[in-house]
Amino acid sequence: MVLEDRIVEYIQHLDDISEQEQRDKNDKVLRVFYRGERIALVIEKDTAPLRIELRCDYELSKTLQARYESVMESRSLGRNGIEVICSGQLSDDEIIDLVRHSYEQSATEA
Repeated sequence: MVLEDRIVEYIQHLDDISEQEQRDKNDKVLRVFYRGERIALVIEKDTAPLRIELRCDYELSKTLQARYESVMESRSLGRNGIEVICSGQLSDDEIIDLVRHSYEQSATEA
C-alpha cells in the first residue's frame, strides 16, 4: 500500500476527523484533516515525494528538524507543526507514528 493511502486510512479511522480539500496561495491542492476545528494533518496532493504537514510538540519538532533534512517547520502550522518530505529518511511506520502524535496534539494544544 502506498504511504499516502496508509496515512489516509489510518487517520480516517480516528475519532472526530473530518476532511476538506483546499487550495493554498500557490494554487496547490491540499487535503486537510481536522480534529474538531483544529488541523491535524495536511497532505499536499500530487507531490513526489509526498509532502505532509503535522501538528507536533515544539521540542520534538526541533529534535526532528535537527536530525532530518526532510523535516522543517510547517508553512501552515508554524511553530506548532512540522512539514515532512517523505523521501525515505523517516520510515513509513515513523511517519504513521507522527500522524498519531499530530492527532493527539490537535486535542491538547491550547
